[in-house]
Amino acid sequence: MTLLELDNVVVEFPTRRGPLEAVKGLSLELDEGQILGLVGESGAGKSITGAAITGLIEPPGLIRSGEVRLRGQRIDNLPPEKIRRIRGKEIGAIFQDPLTSLNPVYTVGEQLVDTMRVHLGLDQKAARKRAIEWLAEVGIPAPEARLDQHPHQFSGGMRQRVVIALALCAEPKLIIADEPTTALDVSVQAQILALLKRLCRENGTAVVLVTHDMGVIAETADRVAVMYAGRLVEIGDVAQVIQDPLHPYTRGLMNSIPQIGNRDARLTQIEGAMPGLRNPAPGCAFAPRCPRAMDICRTTRPVPLAAGSGQVACHLFGEAQ
Repeated sequence: MTLLELDNVVVEFPTRRGPLEAVKGLSLELDEGQILGLVGESGAGKSITGAAITGLIEPPGLIRSGEVRLRGQRIDNLPPEKIRRIRGKEIGAIFQDPLTSLNPVYTVGEQLVDTMRVHLGLDQKAARKRAIEWLAEVGIPAPEARLDQHPHQFSGGMRQRVVIALALCAEPKLIIADEPTTALDVSVQAQILALLKRLCRENGTAVVLVTHDMGVIAETADRVAVMYAGRLVEIGDVAQVIQDPLHPYTRGLMNSIPQIGNRDARLTQIEGAMPGLRNPAPGCAFAPRCPRAMDICRTTRPVPLAAGSGQVACHLFGEAQ
């Protein structure tokens, strides 16, 4: 069953020199219990997409057009008080830096207890008991003692576990995880991803996993959406996209991943850089960096075409069809 729908969403930031579009006509769907990886370089529009879903776009930024629907109900046009009620109860969030995601003044127990009392209506005793259970669930040792400690008394990996518990404790149906493991070392990163995947499977929670790491996507997600310059360039099942990427940008991302056991292989670099938001090119935004660009790529923007279990926006694929 479809849980989340983005229909032609455009996120705009007004400036003195004219509006800048950070997300340009994005459409995608997410089913219940599914993990969708949102991948791309810095500046692709991934985090802004997550902010659009949760209603956290800072003014003067706004969703200029399109719709965001949760369980069929439009939520992008709700007043602040109503979206605040949905955020936490229906939609949880895990941010990149756990130290700034937690309030340093309050203990982790107070933050967990307050969240469950507001969104689940539990009394103090029941919420505290459930908070201890959540800390144990995410792998915090001695949860009864750690419940009354402040965030600065936890390591980075433990703080991220607390943030996951905080995101899941109100039993939301959707989690927006924005680069949740970037600041962690590799071993802790693997533990956090396995934990998030297990808890979501057990609770039937859907996840939008924002990352720049295709390796993380391969290990965690069910489907992957590749963004470039604010647009969706390819989407499909993880196995299909990883084994047979269709868009040249997706191929470049895959070729930039080191191959274990092949120490002599050189990594492929995508030449150039992500274009700025001002004065967008009339054709494909990736054309200046694409080794297979044609004349049509520089003048005409490609439209998404069906490809297996997903879609790809590329003139090369259209020519092949």
